[in-house]
Amino acid sequence: MYIDKEVFEAWMERIMDRFDKQDKTLDKMSKRQNMLDGELLLDNQDLCQLLHVSKRTLQRYRSLGELPFQMIYHKTYYKESDVHTFIRENFNKKKNNRNKKP
Repeated sequence: MYIDKEVFEAWMERIMDRFDKQDKTLDKMSKRQNMLDGELLLDNQDLCQLLHVSKRTLQRYRSLGELPFQMIYHKTYYKESDVHTFIRENFNKKKNNRNKKP
């Protein structure tokens, strides 16, 4: 099969334009953040990475009422301020428990 050089270059240019459009779309999507009442929302994946815990551990925190959450379209989100409070409270508990050991 023989393809003329100009035809090949035209096809390659069209393909590269498509890649450029996809790249711009992905950039826009990655910069978009979930917000609620002007506050950043974190999802399970974000919080698992931040706290270095599993999804099951997050479920336990929610079930025990230690970590407030919001359900939006069947997806779990956590307000940034609630996460900061949770970290401060639990860090202090662990810190105090370490200091009590003989």
